[in-house]
Amino acid sequence: MDASNGDEAKTRDAAALWGTATADQEERRFLEGPQRRGSELRRAMKIFAECIRGFRGLHFVGPCVTVYGSARFAEDHRHYRLTQAVGAALARVGFTVMTGGGPGLMEAANRGAKEAGGRSVGCNIVLPKEVKPNPYLDHWIEFHYFFVRKLMLAKYSYGFVAAPGGYGTLDELFEVATLIQTGKLHDFPVVFVGAEYWAPLVEFIRGTLLAERAIDAVDIDRMVVTDDPEEVAAIMREHGMKRFGLSYAATIKRRRILFERGAPPPPQR
Repeated sequence: MDASNGDEAKTRDAAALWGTATADQEERRFLEGPQRRGSELRRAMKIFAECIRGFRGLHFVGPCVTVYGSARFAEDHRHYRLTQAVGAALARVGFTVMTGGGPGLMEAANRGAKEAGGRSVGCNIVLPKEVKPNPYLDHWIEFHYFFVRKLMLAKYSYGFVAAPGGYGTLDELFEVATLIQTGKLHDFPVVFVGAEYWAPLVEFIRGTLLAERAIDAVDIDRMVVTDDPEEVAAIMREHGMKRFGLSYAATIKRRRILFERGAPPPPQR
C-alpha cells in the first residue's frame, strides 16, 4: 500500500470511529446510576471545571453558527461539497463557523469557513488516540462529557445548520428544536441543508407529528430546508445581524476575567 492509500485508509478509519468510542470512560461511569457520594461530588466538580474551560475558551470567538453533520462523508461526496460551500457562505457574512471539530461534514464546514477567510472553531469529544480534530480549525476545545459539548455548541450560536447526518446530528438537532420550542433558547433559525436527504424526516414531522398535534405549526415553520448556501447565509444574517443586533465589530469589552483564550471576532466590514 502506498502512502496516499494509507492516508486515505486512516481518514476513513477516523471517520468511522469518530464519536463511537472514547479514550475516557468517565461519562459512561457517570451514567451508571447512583454512586458513592464522595465520587459524585468529585465528578460534579469535574463537570463544573469542564464548563468553565468551555466558557474560557469560547467567550471571544465571535457570533457563531453551529453546523451539525456526519463524520462519515468523504471530501469527494456531494454532501461534503455542499457543506463546505455553506461554511464559506457563513464566513463571508461574518459568522464564526462552529462544529464538533471532527472529519466528514464537520470538516467540510470548517474548511469552507477557513478557506473563505473566516473563523473556524470546534468543540471536540475525547476520542480514541488515533483520531484527531480536523485540520481546518483556528481554535478547538476537547470535552469529556457529551452534554457539556452540546451545551457549548448551543450556547455560543445564533443559528443552527443540520447537514446530512446520523444519530449524533439528530440528537443535537432535536435538542436545539426542543429548547426553542420550550422558550429556553431564542427562536434562532434552524436550517436543513440537503433537501433530498432530509425529505423523509420533514415529511414525518409534517405528516405525523404535526398531523397528530404532537407539535404546533410554529414548531416546524421555524425550520427551513434548502440546498442554496447563499440562502443559508442570508437567513442567518437576517436573523442574527438584524433581529438580534449582532455586528461585525466586537460587541463586548475584552476583559479576560477568567483568562479567556478565544479566537478574535470576525473583522469589521
